[in-house]
Amino acid sequence: MIIVMQHQATAAQIAAVVARVEAVGYRASLIKGEERTVIGVIGDDRPIDREQFEALDGVEKTVPILKPFKLASREMHPADTLVSLDGIKVGGPRLVVIAGPCSVESRSQILETALAVKEAGATALRGGAFKPRTSPYSFQGLGEEGLQYLAEARDMTGLPIVTEAMSEEQVTLVARYADVIQIGARNMQNYDLLRAAGKADKPVLLKRGMMSTIEELLMSAEYILAGGNSRVMLCERGIRTFERYTRNTTDINAIPVIKQLTHLPVLLDPSHGTGKWEYVIPVARAAIAAGADGLLVEVHPNPVEALSDGAQSLKPEKFAQLVREVRRIAEAVNRTV
Repeated sequence: MIIVMQHQATAAQIAAVVARVEAVGYRASLIKGEERTVIGVIGDDRPIDREQFEALDGVEKTVPILKPFKLASREMHPADTLVSLDGIKVGGPRLVVIAGPCSVESRSQILETALAVKEAGATALRGGAFKPRTSPYSFQGLGEEGLQYLAEARDMTGLPIVTEAMSEEQVTLVARYADVIQIGARNMQNYDLLRAAGKADKPVLLKRGMMSTIEELLMSAEYILAGGNSRVMLCERGIRTFERYTRNTTDINAIPVIKQLTHLPVLLDPSHGTGKWEYVIPVARAAIAAGADGLLVEVHPNPVEALSDGAQSLKPEKFAQLVREVRRIAEAVNRTV
């Protein structure tokens, strides 16, 4: 439920309403708009007696939230949420391009890639230190050593770092080195991990599961938001269908749908969405035209020798081409890169 305060509501009246919400066992989420304050009532599925709140001083009306995701809903938060990434507001008019290898393989590899994507116009550097792999015999990442290399790359280039945490226990370690904690597709419904991310003092990039619905993605985001972390970015990365010519099927539809349903920023990963480097640039262009707030792109200096996802990784010169072409699309839809 949403409690809409009157335009002239005083701080004391707002505080009294918040106290009443908490007194009956719910949590109050305060959203201050330009014209009025809205109080979100968050809790379990017990029926709420709306009249007890409508009778309080300063309350204009109460509105039920029909969506199962409350904090992520535009009903609760009509304005777009802007997540700060090293001074850049993700979700605003400027698009972000997060680029780097699937896995941090060595110090020289990540430093070389960081310099290349920085020069081409990347906003942030991505790279996996911990890698969830289908086979237990595949390269699993360098762990904390990889995080240290990422931190060195940030010091050298100024690019903020985006990297994945795979378990509740890894959140603290990853947060020590990274600027953004990524939760990958395979962990989208790892609820202990989501709760830990909700307590972290870092933005979270949440990727859609390969067989998850949009509502399931938003309910996973709800776990993080309910934990107190409002800095959540969503990422569409393709879903598994019957099609075999691409690794996954990029759900371009999801971008405008999610942006209609939620106030959270939405990015697209054209690398996982296609699984083939030759399709990454066309799909990246489509994502920006559809309204995405940014891209997550895999770049490797030598994809043939990559220890993971080489087939979908762009060489640095191809990534530079992507940035140039995406910049033109962005201008056409009144945005910038």
